[in-house]
Amino acid sequence: MPAKRTLALALAVATTATLTAAATPEATPARPHGVTLAVDGGTARIDPATLAISARGDDGRTRRLTASAATDLGDPGPVRRAARDRARWTYPERGLTATAYTDHGRLALTLTATRDTKLRWPVTGTKGSLQLPRGEGLDVPTADPFWTSGEQRLTGTTVDVSADLTLPLWGYSAGRHGVSYLIPTDIGTSLTFGKGPDGHLRTTAAHTFDKGEGTRAYTVTFALTDGTPVAPAADYRAYLSERGRLGSLKEKIRRNPATKRLLGAAHAYVWGQARTPAGIRRLRALGVDGMWLGYDAGPDPMGKEAVAAARKAGYLVGPYDTFANGQDPKTADSPTSVWPGRVYPDFCVRDADGRPRTGFGGRGCYLSSAAFERAEPTRHLLAHRTRAMVQNGADSYFLDVDATGELFRDHAAAHPMTKAGDRAHRLARMRRIAGSGLVLGSESAQAWANEAVAFDHGSATPVADGLWALQKDREKWGGYYPEAAPGVFFKPVRLPASLSKAMYDPRYRVPLYGTALHGATVSAERWELSYEKLPAEKTRRALLAMLYDRPLNHVLDGPTLARHGREIAALQKYFAPLHRAAGTERLTSFRFLSEDRRVQRTVFGGGRLTVTANFGTAARDGLPGGCVDARLRGDDRPRRLCPADLR
Repeated sequence: MPAKRTLALALAVATTATLTAAATPEATPARPHGVTLAVDGGTARIDPATLAISARGDDGRTRRLTASAATDLGDPGPVRRAARDRARWTYPERGLTATAYTDHGRLALTLTATRDTKLRWPVTGTKGSLQLPRGEGLDVPTADPFWTSGEQRLTGTTVDVSADLTLPLWGYSAGRHGVSYLIPTDIGTSLTFGKGPDGHLRTTAAHTFDKGEGTRAYTVTFALTDGTPVAPAADYRAYLSERGRLGSLKEKIRRNPATKRLLGAAHAYVWGQARTPAGIRRLRALGVDGMWLGYDAGPDPMGKEAVAAARKAGYLVGPYDTFANGQDPKTADSPTSVWPGRVYPDFCVRDADGRPRTGFGGRGCYLSSAAFERAEPTRHLLAHRTRAMVQNGADSYFLDVDATGELFRDHAAAHPMTKAGDRAHRLARMRRIAGSGLVLGSESAQAWANEAVAFDHGSATPVADGLWALQKDREKWGGYYPEAAPGVFFKPVRLPASLSKAMYDPRYRVPLYGTALHGATVSAERWELSYEKLPAEKTRRALLAMLYDRPLNHVLDGPTLARHGREIAALQKYFAPLHRAAGTERLTSFRFLSEDRRVQRTVFGGGRLTVTANFGTAARDGLPGGCVDARLRGDDRPRRLCPADLR
C-alpha cells in the first residue's frame, strides 16, 4: 500500500534558480527549465517544454513517470508561481494553460483549454507490470506475449476511461516501486495500449478538450507507490476519502437497516418454481440464511406471497428495472420499455443530426436522463414507476445500466445534456431510490456511483474481447427460451481457452475494485454469468469470491435447486460469517505468496479477516490445491473450503 499521505508538505517550485518564499503570486517569471514539487516518497520534476516527468525517491533513485515526452505542445510560456504550492505556465500555440500542484502528496497537473483540441499525454510504461481496472482488476506483466501479441492482446486497442474501466486509473510497478495514475476528468479521456521500443506494454492517454461536452479541463495525478499490484486502487480510495466521496456500507445500514441483509448473502435471479413461496421455503430449508433475490418484470413477476416468504427467510428481494430504454407501447417486447404518454419518442436521446439513438439490441431508443429530470418534479414518472414495481412488498431494487459508464450526449433541443450531465442525473435518481428505503443495486457500478448504490452486478467480471460475440451465438450460449428457464442463463458453457485465461486466470487477477471500494459497496459478477453457467470455472471463481470477500451470483429455477441446491447452500454457509465480519471493512492487503502467483492472500479490516487461496494443484504450506483457508480474528484454526468437494 502507498505510504501514509502527509497533509503538510514542503513544496519547492524550481527552475534553474529556486523561487523564493518572498515571491509574489503570478509575478515571478522564470525560464521553463523545470518545475520541482515535493511529493510523498520524494520529489517530482516536470519539464514544461515536453511535459516529461521524473521522480527522485527518498532512496535517491530516479525514475520516469512518463515514458516519452509530448512533441506537439509548442513553446511554453514562462513558469510563474501561482501560489505557495503551485506553478503555472501556458502553451500559446495550443491554447492550453498548465497548472502543477501537490494533492495530498500526489503530483497533480491540470491542463485547461481555450479552444477545442486533443492532447495525447501522458505516455506511460516500464518493465514490470501494468495494473488495469478491467472489472475487478488485472495485473499484467508488460512483456507477457499473451497480452502483447496473443488472442487477447492489449496492444493496438483503446479503452474509454469513463466507459470501459471500473475505476479511472491505471498503474505500473517494478519491484518495490510503482506509480499510480488517476484521471479525475475521465470523461473525454481514452487509454491506448501499444509497445515501447523494448517490446513492453505502454499506455498513451489522450484527452479531447470539447466545449460542447464540457471537457475543457484535463487533470492527471501521479503518486509514487510501494509497487504492490493494488497500490493504485489504494491511492484512489484515499483520493475519494479526501474529498468525502467514499461511500460506507456502515452508513448505508444506519440509514436503511435492511441493507444489513446484504452481508453474508449470495445473489440469485429466480425463475419458475424458484420464485414461488414453496421455492423460497425450499431454499431456506437447504440452510441458505442469506440471499439477495432478483426477478424480471415479465408477465409473471414475483407475487406478494413469494416476496413475503423471502423477507420472512431473511432475504432481500427486488425487481430488475431500467430507465434507459423506451419503445412504442404497441410493439414493445419488454414491460420495462413501456412508458406513459409520449415519453417514447419525446424523451429519446438525439444525435447531432437529430436522429434518435437506437436502444440496446436495436430496440426503440435510449431515453434521456435529462428529459426525465426535467419532468420529474411535476410528472413523477420515475417515482410512480418505482412504486409500481415494488407494490408486491419488495425491499430492494436493481436498476440496470444507471451506474455504468455508458453515458450519452443529448442534442435534443428540449433536453440537451452532456455526458457529465447524464452522470449527474443518474446519480441523482439513484440517490432518490436509495433514500426511499430500497436497497439499491445497479450494473457494473463505476466508482462515481459508490455512494448511491449498495451493491452491483458486473464490476467483479473482467470482461474480455470475445465474450459478447460468444453470447450472441445463441446455439452455443443459449437463447431467451423457454421462458421459465432461458438458455441464455441456464445453458452450461465452456469458455474458449483464451477467454478463460483472460478473465479467470488468477495469475493476472488482482482486487483493484475491492481495494478501492470494499466496505463501500458489495460487488458481484454479471448476472448472465451465474456460477452454474461456467462449470469449468467453478473452482477458480469460488476461490476468487472468497479471497475478495464478495458474493457468488446464481440463476435459479426448480431443477437448478434440485441439482445444485446443496452446493449453493454450502458455499453460502462458508461465505456468510466471513462477509458478515468484514463486509463493511476495507481490503487492507493483497499479496502473491508464491512465485507462480497461484497462492494469494488478502487481509480485511487490518486483520479482522485473512484469506489464503491456493489456485494451483499441489499443496502449499499445508493448503491443498483448489482450496481456500479463511481465518477470522479470534479463530483457533482456519476455516477451509475446497469447492470441488461440494460437487
